[in-house]
Amino acid sequence: MSSISLSAPVRQNLLSLQQTTSLMSLTQHRLATGKKVNSALDDPTAFFTSKMMENRASDLSNILDNVSTAVETLKAADNALNALINLVETALANVAQAQNSASSAATTMGDVDLSGETDIGANVAGIADGDAFTVNGTSIAIADGDGVTELLAKINAVTDVSASLTSEGFLKIEANDGGDLVIAEGTNTPAAALGLTVGTTTGASNSTRSSLAAEYDLIRTQIDQQASDAVFNGINLLQSDALQVIFNEDSTSSLTISGVDFDSDGLNISAAVANFQTDKDLADAKLQLTTARDTLRNQASTFGSKMSIVETRQDFTKSLVSTLQNAAGNLVLADTNEEGANMLALQTRQQLSTVALSMANEADQSVMRLF
Repeated sequence: MSSISLSAPVRQNLLSLQQTTSLMSLTQHRLATGKKVNSALDDPTAFFTSKMMENRASDLSNILDNVSTAVETLKAADNALNALINLVETALANVAQAQNSASSAATTMGDVDLSGETDIGANVAGIADGDAFTVNGTSIAIADGDGVTELLAKINAVTDVSASLTSEGFLKIEANDGGDLVIAEGTNTPAAALGLTVGTTTGASNSTRSSLAAEYDLIRTQIDQQASDAVFNGINLLQSDALQVIFNEDSTSSLTISGVDFDSDGLNISAAVANFQTDKDLADAKLQLTTARDTLRNQASTFGSKMSIVETRQDFTKSLVSTLQNAAGNLVLADTNEEGANMLALQTRQQLSTVALSMANEADQSVMRLF
């Protein structure tokens, strides 16, 4: 088919109209999608840079889910720690109540200050190395170099007997569970030299202390159950589980939070000894509970510090995700106000081009007047 020849003015106006139509189509597409860069063909650098930022923001958003779970895990552990502290304080109140009930156990107490004594045979009047006395039939010998520590250990090794020093430093021996206490001399008279009652001392069981000991053991069981129940998302930080929190997309930034073993055994809280019949057993229980309470408080502080770190990193990651998303948008998002203005200008231009094309056609048609 032969080509159609157009006059220069018509062709020029037609090209201008085609360009305007093309620009209107592009502007309409930007307004419809909200983006000025919709593919790599529009602007390869901006498109791929934006895509990279969007991908990283997406990866960090996924990591934020895990960080949020870690925060809740730490909160669960902290709540469990506070519950354990309350249980330990309840046990301390139980022990204090038992201490207020006078012991009826068979007891004998010396009158010699042994506090800090490191060599009884050499320093205590009336006692020499090799001297011995018996406690409930078991011989307690004063060996060369024995101090108060060794003496207490030997007496405490006797079944159903407890030995301790009073606040004045005097040796105190008690029979557990209401049994009798029998002190007898063995070699020479070291028992009398210490001021102990030689002979049989009759004791009785204190029912109040026995009842409180049973309650104490029940609280100890609750401590075990509380530690066991402190599970969140399959992790129990109170039963030696570890928690790893990852903060970036390639796992090079992380924090490992080590768990602890905080059941009664892990806290070194022993069961009630001999139904709390002796003052020594109560004093030992009080010391264990006080130490356990301090340990729990220190661990709560440690978990609190770790939680602060995790929450700080969480806030930073949220800000970074927002920054990446904004930067990615700045590269590819269209300015709807600008594009709207462009569309209005292009519509005006299109109208003017149409008028100009019509005028050019009229100039070509004027030749028809010659015929």
